[in-house]
Amino acid sequence: MAKGRELKGRIKSVENTRKITRTLEMVATSKMKRAQDRVTAARPYAQALRDVIGSLYSPDLAEQFPLLRQPSSIKRAAVILITANRGLAGAFNANLIKEARATIAKLEGQGITVDVHAVGKKGLGYFKYVGRPVASSRIDIGDRPTAENAADIVNDLTAAFARGDLDAVYVIAPNYKSVLSAPPTTTQILPVQPPEAGAKQRDYILSPDAQTILGELLPLYVRNAIYRALVEMTASFYATQRTAMKNATDNASDMLKILGRTYNRARQATITQEIAEIVGGAAALQG
Repeated sequence: MAKGRELKGRIKSVENTRKITRTLEMVATSKMKRAQDRVTAARPYAQALRDVIGSLYSPDLAEQFPLLRQPSSIKRAAVILITANRGLAGAFNANLIKEARATIAKLEGQGITVDVHAVGKKGLGYFKYVGRPVASSRIDIGDRPTAENAADIVNDLTAAFARGDLDAVYVIAPNYKSVLSAPPTTTQILPVQPPEAGAKQRDYILSPDAQTILGELLPLYVRNAIYRALVEMTASFYATQRTAMKNATDNASDMLKILGRTYNRARQATITQEIAEIVGGAAALQG
């Protein structure tokens, strides 16, 4: 019955694994819903910021604000990679790192010097593994990122761009579309892009003047872009982890069915063999 005992051990092990994956699935589902609410709340505010800036923008005003400076050529750029601090989410972090590698390779292929900034343990761990130095890193941002977290990440980069030390800033994060779709995306957040030609502009009664308002809104717009990336990363991570843990739970259930049938067949074979031995022994005594 050695084989039967081995199968029982495997069944117990898979059952324990299924309990863990089911628990993680439930936790991820709960946290995902709260993170989705933060994404939903952040998007209208970001759109309102874009609308106001677009309506206030004019070429004359643009010359007065460093954050609207459009460099003739990019010589130095910063790339902010935002990943999760944890795994057990399929290829979620790996896909973000792959996007970062492609973006960095593209920029460096154009002769641009790239400074890497890592937010999240997984991205930082990758750069340490490949021996690439990072200009800054943050691994202390939890599941509920704040506007202050975003400001801490981007304020120094905004100041460097305003001084002319940087020509562009890119952020790599997932673009949360649905529970099943959150592709990694590279977004340029500096310089702030002017509205497209022909874009609809709204009329505002301004108090104070447009120059003062733009001076306040432009840094806020950049910080908000980072905040949105942080909340979308959190929602995307838990959505992906929920799917991965559900698949793992389903696979464990399928494996338990197979192991259960195998164990029953092995047990039946053992019983049949024992019966045959008893019958054979009784026949030998009678003979």
